[in-house]
Amino acid sequence: MSNAWFETVAEAQRRAKRRLPKPVYQALVAGSEKGVTLEDNLTAFTELGFAPHVAGQFPERDLSTTVMGQPISMPVLISPTGVQAVHPDGEVAVARAAAARGTAMGLSAFASKAIEEVIAANPQTFLQIYWSGTRDLMQARLDRAKSAGAVGMIVTLDWSFSHGRDWGSPAIPDRIDLRTMVKYAPQVISSPRWALTWAKAGGHPDLTVPNMAPVGEKPPTFFGAYGEWMQTPPPSWDDLRWLREQWDGPMMIKGIMRLDDAKQAAAIGVDAISVSNHGGNNLDTTPASIRALPAIVDAVGDQMEIVLDGGIRRGSDVVKAVALGAKAVMIGRAYLWGLAANGQAGVENVLDVLRSGIDSALLGLARQRVTDLRPSDVLVPDGFTRHLGDTEE
Repeated sequence: MSNAWFETVAEAQRRAKRRLPKPVYQALVAGSEKGVTLEDNLTAFTELGFAPHVAGQFPERDLSTTVMGQPISMPVLISPTGVQAVHPDGEVAVARAAAARGTAMGLSAFASKAIEEVIAANPQTFLQIYWSGTRDLMQARLDRAKSAGAVGMIVTLDWSFSHGRDWGSPAIPDRIDLRTMVKYAPQVISSPRWALTWAKAGGHPDLTVPNMAPVGEKPPTFFGAYGEWMQTPPPSWDDLRWLREQWDGPMMIKGIMRLDDAKQAAAIGVDAISVSNHGGNNLDTTPASIRALPAIVDAVGDQMEIVLDGGIRRGSDVVKAVALGAKAVMIGRAYLWGLAANGQAGVENVLDVLRSGIDSALLGLARQRVTDLRPSDVLVPDGFTRHLGDTEE
């Protein structure tokens, strides 16, 4: 039997690609249009460097921090991702892995598992929502989250419904039934280990999203919920202020890339923002999120917590983001590849890989605590930082 452990996120990705049906893997890679932003999210981290010490380092390092009132063992959070059909346990497996490694979980409104089930696995769970449907529907989703015990809310705004991909988009069915199983049988047969995992669990992927419906009601399909979201007019800042007023706990806006948007978020009283371009799934040619981070930190870093989402593949990426002002980072594809490769243990493996890399970087930089990191710990080339949204206009 081959060794289930892997030493890098890149190896987790390779195993996920071998194990998953092609459309499922393509859905994880995603991206939009030419994939410029998707690539830049990764490339930008390689342009940042370190200047390590050779003596005077600390024998033990403290990686812990706090985000949105939640103490976490390292500055890595689970980013919310929808319909985790890569494994039967889906978001519950991810929640258990996060809890086992001492960090918090972002649960998507489009998740395949109910919020009550996920919070039972990890009490440090934030519910992520979209501006979707009527205010009454959104209020009902918030009320359900409060009743379930969600410790915070994440509002995702970085999505412009750009669907075209030069390499082709995956064919994802609306639901799984006999006709669908016959149609996709060749691709499932080509992924026997993935199919066997689902067979052992006694079923097939459920493409419904229970957190978009009231408790006890039939949940919509993913594409049904997606259609509601697409048809809902985008929110104004007054709408977002209203949403902030409906939630009495910590709130994060995810998707900020511009200085003017960051200042608007501060003005409505959110507790945190995520500097994010939706992993390259938003408007293509938007710069990498790490390029926008320093200017946003300078503009509003004293008013709210800032996290970074996009392109994290190793612990040194985490350290670069924290040194440039992020309180923590959020990971998406990385843990999904771990989930596909080896279920809950695979997600734990990814978190362990990141933890080890963070610790090694702190050792080399002679920093005792992750909270001691400073911009001077990173070599930033001229022209790296992007100042998006001139607030003087």
